[in-house]
Amino acid sequence: WFAKNHPGYQGGPFVYFSTEFGFHECLRIYSGGLGVLSGDHCKSASDLGIPFIGIGPLYKHGYFEQEIEPDGRQQHFYPAYDFSRLPIQPLLGDDGRHLTISVDFPDRAVFARVWLAQVGRVPVLLLDTDNNKNNPADRPITGQLYVSGREMRICQEIVIGVGGVRALQALGIEPACWHMNEGHCAFLGLERVRNCVKGGMGFADACQQVAKNAVFTTHTPVPAGNEAFDTGLIRKYYKHYCKDIGITLDQLINLGLSSPGQGQQPFSLTVLALHLSTFCNGVSQLHGHVSNDMWRHVFKDLKPGENRIQAITNGIHTFTWMGYQMAELYDKYLTPAWRENLMDELFWKRGVTHIPDKELWDVHNLQKESLIRFTRSRERAHLARHGASPDDLRSVEELLDPQALTIGFARRFATYKRADLLFRDFDRLRAILKDPERPVQFVFAGKAHPADKPGQELIRRIFDISRNTDLHGHIVFIENYNMRVARMLVQGVDVWLNNPRRPHEASGTSGMKAPVNGGINFSVADGWWCEVQNPDAGWTIGKAEENANPDAQDHEDSESFYDILEDKIVPLYYERDANDLPVEWIKMMKASIAAVTPRFSTARMVRDYTEQAYLPAAKRGGAVTTAAEQTW
Repeated sequence: WFAKNHPGYQGGPFVYFSTEFGFHECLRIYSGGLGVLSGDHCKSASDLGIPFIGIGPLYKHGYFEQEIEPDGRQQHFYPAYDFSRLPIQPLLGDDGRHLTISVDFPDRAVFARVWLAQVGRVPVLLLDTDNNKNNPADRPITGQLYVSGREMRICQEIVIGVGGVRALQALGIEPACWHMNEGHCAFLGLERVRNCVKGGMGFADACQQVAKNAVFTTHTPVPAGNEAFDTGLIRKYYKHYCKDIGITLDQLINLGLSSPGQGQQPFSLTVLALHLSTFCNGVSQLHGHVSNDMWRHVFKDLKPGENRIQAITNGIHTFTWMGYQMAELYDKYLTPAWRENLMDELFWKRGVTHIPDKELWDVHNLQKESLIRFTRSRERAHLARHGASPDDLRSVEELLDPQALTIGFARRFATYKRADLLFRDFDRLRAILKDPERPVQFVFAGKAHPADKPGQELIRRIFDISRNTDLHGHIVFIENYNMRVARMLVQGVDVWLNNPRRPHEASGTSGMKAPVNGGINFSVADGWWCEVQNPDAGWTIGKAEENANPDAQDHEDSESFYDILEDKIVPLYYERDANDLPVEWIKMMKASIAAVTPRFSTARMVRDYTEQAYLPAAKRGGAVTTAAEQTW
């Protein structure tokens, strides 16, 4: 795509910094949605032939592995990964040895080895401080993803930003565009400023020059999700930096303050990234509006009605998340040309009409049966670990009914995502789920950060309901959520549930993965779901507005949830024709496929980034172009 549409491009690559990458469950350097999006971004950049390089950390222990105790408490384990057994390789320098770069820390240097993960045509450089050149106290810097200690966290993010810039320098790579995916990697901007100042620029001019070809994506409207540090840590770790380039610490710190001169404030990496980039974006249209309101005070020169933050809606790498049975069905009735027409809305709208109802339903049920077998296997292993009897283990074969309406809910267990919303009226829920003629079952999965006690309490409560109430068998929790669990769920459930408290869900890409497999969304009007143009492609919980009273909003949304589930979803699923086919349900499945698949892929998303962000940034930064490309 890139070569065909931009044949005159002669600039350097677009580099993409992210604190986590989710390519596959075998390389566990991701925690959830941000990492999976980063992985999908790289895969589509490869598919489209974009000159692209990913950069991030290589965590020795990754994100934690989750085990659920019999009482529902989440336990955290951090296995040590043997890099020689992972799909990565040492990146060699000119001397034929493992490339190692240094990062300046107070009174010492920290060394990071560079590893290569080759994702199709896209190289991803991964930095690792667990090496013999470092003091034992510095080797764990790239130990854990989202480590809780604030000083270790800032060390980690300095290694990501500064180390990434230096790795590119060591390789002789001059990027045309620098993309900061979330604020965790914003220190790369300061390293680039240092290089400009060393080249003879003043500090203010250097900041402007760096911003020209820098792109920043913010992913969360939740304040806690925007990385910030006590200014004391900035003073400690950037004292020598300021002395080196001839500025005061206050000059540097002001780049990360939301309101300089207005009292004690933390140093925000989001604010730093906003100051050191020219193109900034949210990850859905609604999130773009929310982010502009949230950060408008940072931009003192904005005129009324003018927006500094744009919006590029997230997507998914379709081929990663689509079940192979569904892909074969598309090959048969849409022809293999669907792979080259992934973004063609008319192609998909027409194409799904050619799929016979029975074949679509049969393929969906094959994938559903795979999910059920997988869930039983995980549950059996879970029970065996806690000493369950052989009879209890045999009873797992009855867990989940392949004929029952199956709804999935899987994500990070942050409280704003409201995993327990459906339990607000337990008696009403029981009546819906346990209807002997029309049963309903929910499959949950997800992790809560080790420091997030309220999130862990949500898991404990849902796990307790799944084991110790009469909803046992109707509520199931799969432990140790990862990309494999996610694939099984999105490929097998009938309905995907998403009910965060609006407008806290920036995008919510999990809901994009079910429709490509024939699943239907049941979501609040938040994130990407607000952009689905066909109301027949799913169901919307509540109203498209915010309530200043969170408890009142939760009540309204839960009542809407019960009403829609009881009056619309359940009857539609169980309404069958003479051939035992849910004809109207299948009609909604097709509407869901046609509405979501072409518009919410990373193929479309990366194309948007390329044309709206990367190429204009390359031009602003002075990347070499030909006359044919002067229309950017």
